[in-house]
Amino acid sequence: MNFAGILAGGKGTRMGKTDLPKQFLTLGEKPIIIHTIEQFLISPVIEAIVVAVPENWISYTQDIVEKYCPDEKIHIIAGGLERNDTIMNICHYIQKNLHAEKEDIVVTHDAVRPFVTQRIIMENCELCEEFDATDTVIPATDTIVESKNGQTITNIPLRNQMYQGQTPQSFKIQDFIDIYHSLSEEEKNILTDAAKVYILKNKKVGLVMGESYNMKVTTKYDLKLANLMLNNLKDKEE
Repeated sequence: MNFAGILAGGKGTRMGKTDLPKQFLTLGEKPIIIHTIEQFLISPVIEAIVVAVPENWISYTQDIVEKYCPDEKIHIIAGGLERNDTIMNICHYIQKNLHAEKEDIVVTHDAVRPFVTQRIIMENCELCEEFDATDTVIPATDTIVESKNGQTITNIPLRNQMYQGQTPQSFKIQDFIDIYHSLSEEEKNILTDAAKVYILKNKKVGLVMGESYNMKVTTKYDLKLANLMLNNLKDKEE
C-alpha cells in the first residue's frame, strides 16, 4: 500500500511576521495545507494521509480539515523538532496505527507545495518499486555556483547534471526507519532531507520529473505568485 505523509511541522520564519504558520495561510479561499491534502485525497493510489503539524496546532488542523475536507483517510499527528524527526513520527504512526507492511511506501510531501500533480504522485509510487527511494526534481535552468566560504567561487558544476529538488520524496517505510537508525550522529547533523539519508548509505534514489509550478510557498512573494497561479487555473477550468 501507499501512504502520504504531509510535512507541516515548520513555523515558516521566512514568511515574515504572520498570525499563523505559513501552511495555514489562505490561498484563494482555503488554507494552503488544505489544497495540498486534497491533491492526495483524490489520488487513487494513496491509501491514507498522515499530516504532521506542530503539537500545539493539532486541534486547529483538525478543525480546518473537518471544515474543508472531512475524511477518515486523514490522520493528524505531532511533528518532530527536525524534518527527518517528523518523517520518523509519520513512519512510526503508519506502522502502529495503519498496520503497514514491510514493502509499503510513504510519499512525503511539503504541506506548502499545493500544486503537486496526480502524475507526480503516481510516478513516485511506481518508481519507488524500482529504486530504494525517489526524489522529485526539475532540471536547473540557471548555472549553479559553489562557494565553500561564501566569498569566492570554488566550483561551477555542469548545469546539465544539476537538478533542483522538490517533493514528494518517497521510500519504503521500514527501510527508512532502519537506515535512519544506522546513521551516526555526525551523519544526522548534515541531513537536509530524506533523500540524503539514502545517499549517505549508497542507496539508489530514482528521479521523478517535477514541474516548475510545483512551488514551495515560503515567502510573501511566493504566496502572491501562488494566488495568481490558482486564479489562472480557475480561469482555465471555466
